[in-house]
Amino acid sequence: MGKIEYAVVARGAVVLAEHYGASAAGGNAGAVARQVLERLPAGGAGGDDCNVSYTQDLHVFHVKRTDGLTALCMADDAAGRRVPFAFLEDIHGRFVKAYGRAALTALAYAMNDEFSRVLAQQMDYYSNDASADRINRMRGEIDQVRNVMIDNIDRVLERGERLELLVDKTATMQGNTMRFKRQARRFRNTMWWRNVKLTAAVIFILTVILYLVLAYMCHGFTLPSCVP
Repeated sequence: MGKIEYAVVARGAVVLAEHYGASAAGGNAGAVARQVLERLPAGGAGGDDCNVSYTQDLHVFHVKRTDGLTALCMADDAAGRRVPFAFLEDIHGRFVKAYGRAALTALAYAMNDEFSRVLAQQMDYYSNDASADRINRMRGEIDQVRNVMIDNIDRVLERGERLELLVDKTATMQGNTMRFKRQARRFRNTMWWRNVKLTAAVIFILTVILYLVLAYMCHGFTLPSCVP
């Protein structure tokens, strides 16, 4: 896997932040980078975006310019183009998110103390972590999903008998539910008739008591003193 050895973020030829990797320290990467920045073709607002690469001996300088902000890195030839440009896109996004429009007027090296650490961290990630290559990472994720699907299918096949047993249990539960509903309906009907009979008995008893009270007060069962 190729190495990213140097990175810089600039506005035109004004360097805002840069970082040298261990293998580039003491070399002329910075000087060459400034020559590249100065020789980039000029463009108007919104029309100066570009993605280009320049070869210098055994190294390649990759440049991504977007909205007037340039991210540049130096990588060895083994790094190819895909990983360095993924790095530049990442760096550009992080820089814009961190500083926004302040980058349009900042002085040289204004963000270097803080952002050089970000450059170092992301240079190490894109140089040494295989998952930094998005295509290879996507392939790995696809393989992982495929393996999980195959494993799940195997488990389902192994549990065929268990699934049939589960279906049988589900059918049994449905049958039990229907029987419970029928029993609950019969119980409600029985309780309703019991309440009706109890209410009728209470009314009858109250009627008899009322008649006996009237018979006592009217001096006879025919109520002679109460009936004209």
